[in-house]
Amino acid sequence: MGGPSRATPHTTSRSAVLDVIRAAGTISRAGLVSATGFTGATISTVVRALIDDGLVRETGRAESTGGKPRVLLQLDQGARYAVGVHLDPVGITYALTDLTGAVVSRVTRAGEGGDATTLVTRMARQVDALVEGAGVERERVLGVGLVSATGGPRPLPAMRHWAHFPVTEELERAVGLPVVPGNDATAAALGEYWSGGVHEASVFAAVYMGTGIGAGLLVDGIPYHGASGNAGEIGHVCLDVDGPACWCGARGCVEAIAGPAAVVRAAREDADLVRAAELGPPEDGSGSGVREASARGDGSWGDGRAARSEAAEFAAVVRAARRGQPTARALLDRSARYLAVAVRTLANVMDLDLLVLTGPSLALAGSVYLPAIRSELDGAFFARASHPVDVRLSASAATAPAIGAATMVLQSRLVPLRPRPRLPEDLSESAAPSAR
Repeated sequence: MGGPSRATPHTTSRSAVLDVIRAAGTISRAGLVSATGFTGATISTVVRALIDDGLVRETGRAESTGGKPRVLLQLDQGARYAVGVHLDPVGITYALTDLTGAVVSRVTRAGEGGDATTLVTRMARQVDALVEGAGVERERVLGVGLVSATGGPRPLPAMRHWAHFPVTEELERAVGLPVVPGNDATAAALGEYWSGGVHEASVFAAVYMGTGIGAGLLVDGIPYHGASGNAGEIGHVCLDVDGPACWCGARGCVEAIAGPAAVVRAAREDADLVRAAELGPPEDGSGSGVREASARGDGSWGDGRAARSEAAEFAAVVRAARRGQPTARALLDRSARYLAVAVRTLANVMDLDLLVLTGPSLALAGSVYLPAIRSELDGAFFARASHPVDVRLSASAATAPAIGAATMVLQSRLVPLRPRPRLPEDLSESAAPSAR
């Protein structure tokens, strides 16, 4: 499992020890001394406190190597829980996880109807229902992680009406639990790491494709957010300077050429495929779907209807490809090739060890995109002579951001990392006048 090194900047020895136990699965006190560099006395004190708090338990003994068998430690899965919420134009996904990041319960609900305030009230009720339905004591729930593509200077078109709404504060007030906000792709990456899906990768990325395309980045287990929380926006890597206009204001972006909406638009140009996939009329009657709907900006969830329609139509194209419809397969192959080139760019810039494909669209079409990306990296990744990039499809691709949102809470509350000090822009100090 992915694990912290001694250089990981945990805020306390307690958080460092708990993180090592999480990463190892099971480990002895002697193993903790070796992994953390702390003294045996420090480890004994910290472990005893973690056991007293119910976070860690002793679980049998290791095989004897000649002396007294070492007692093994592991997280107590049911000691704490967290809820993750993924706010997306297609719907709202909720996940309840235990202390290890394992999913206890999850559900997806449509988001249509009502303004943002009404929807926050519904979200709070659904969080309550998820916790109560799982029979979890509320005092064991550490908080709610909330992720979406609403942040930054250019939120996803269908989410623009959320950009200036204080959704974090409003949800925290409505649900009565701390709310930790974040980016959906970064959350998906963190969820893979926390739950043990990342094995000793020092530089890891999760490529996310749902309504849009993005990536979450972790370096030695620490999320890399960038200056505005928008690191990993590979959907806006330019592949053709004269290509189609993208909603971000540029041309030839990966999303504009190869995203799910682009696949659907191309599918609609082929009458045989329209019939084979049983594509209905466009949501807005014009084929421009997301762009037309998002332009309204009326503060209601109505902006997301075209996005939901395009998500359903992308799924229909994928099903047609599985049935052998040649144009459907050709469109997906073309999309996969373009995404593979963008992924290679990311792999070259970050010198990745591991890449996990995730998100609802890749959950549907992973059998097409996975081999295309593997082939691109095997043949053209710059550092391929030094090391390969392990590429895999997430086991929880369809709901990964919600699961990752819950792990954001677990990390922030249980194993918080020390932020880098913010240095003043002018480091120089004027010398004081000498005393006479």
